[in-house]
Amino acid sequence: MSTFFEKRQLVTPGDMLAEGTYVAGENTYKKDDKIYASRLGLVEYKDKMVNVVALKAFYIPKLGDTVIGVIVEVGFNGWTVDIHSPYLAVLRASEVLSRPFRPQENDLSKVLNAGDLVIAKIIAYDRSHDPRLTVGEPGLGKITRGQIVKITPTKIPRVIGRNGSMVSMIKQETGSHIILGQNGLVLITGKTLENEQLAIMAIQKIENESHISGLTDRIAQAIKKEKAKQKEEVKNESKT
Repeated sequence: MSTFFEKRQLVTPGDMLAEGTYVAGENTYKKDDKIYASRLGLVEYKDKMVNVVALKAFYIPKLGDTVIGVIVEVGFNGWTVDIHSPYLAVLRASEVLSRPFRPQENDLSKVLNAGDLVIAKIIAYDRSHDPRLTVGEPGLGKITRGQIVKITPTKIPRVIGRNGSMVSMIKQETGSHIILGQNGLVLITGKTLENEQLAIMAIQKIENESHISGLTDRIAQAIKKEKAKQKEEVKNESKT
């Protein structure tokens, strides 16, 4: 048995990743006891399973995922939500309203209208039905402030980091509250616009450099450098 790349090394379609009794996992295929990459991405070896984490991929809904979406249509008994997936999601009025829902009396557009952003949780999904959402848990609901940054969904684990180390560091260094949608949308709410810009810069840097080792240290240094730059700019402005 042999492997031909280091863990999390960048591979391209057709690259031979392993040979022998390994099992072909996500974005790989096996031929004549050899496993090849079928997508551009980062190779992962876990036990005897070989996977490739795609660098560019659609979000496929999963039960229990937290997502950030935009209302695209107000219906008779709920809303249609774009969760940046091949599938539109459904948010029923009963999952939003605390009172009994009466279609003849309730104007749902006054609760959530087209263009509104929401943080929601997927509570039902299978291949034959669109994902169903709820906002009926703490921390979920309409987004009223902050900025949204979009990254490749498969990069969300890199933003989280091992045991949450990366996102915790970014929150602390930027003074921002960060909510990560598994669909690749990230809500950043800071005390100031400068705080939010720092967090956005850090997350975009993770998006662009997730395949390079020592990422946490590089992100921390980049934030400190940008904070020093911001401080110098404020100092210069105060002199004029």
